[in-house]
Amino acid sequence: MTEKKVAEKEAKKEVATDAAAKKATPKKEAPAKKTSSFAIIATGGKQHVVFEGDSLNIEKLDGEYKTGDKIEFTEVLLVDDGKSTKIGEPTVAGAKVTAEFVENARESKISVIRFRSKSRYFKNRGHRQPYTRVKITKVA
Repeated sequence: MTEKKVAEKEAKKEVATDAAAKKATPKKEAPAKKTSSFAIIATGGKQHVVFEGDSLNIEKLDGEYKTGDKIEFTEVLLVDDGKSTKIGEPTVAGAKVTAEFVENARESKISVIRFRSKSRYFKNRGHRQPYTRVKITKVA
């Protein structure tokens, strides 16, 4: 019986040392971040972090645009060029982000359901949110 207890204790020690060894191993490094300049812009009631070359969906813009048209975002909240960071109060003076219009489209359909139990009340409506896809060409 005592041999069993001794064997169990030794097994527990081995497990504990294995766990300690795992904790001591260095963690994997995070993937390298994009080193180019970036900015935070406000459009459509939302804030977006943008890098040069990124494509993103924003709330639909008013007006008629053709593919390839230039769009300027002047409401820039923060600009970082890799060396220094400028934070606006509320916006950075003279900073602007230039983008290229890609398309106007609509998101996939979501179902908006209203249901009341025990009263035969059921309403099902679909909704597709319109958006504008732009490609960021310059952060200045």
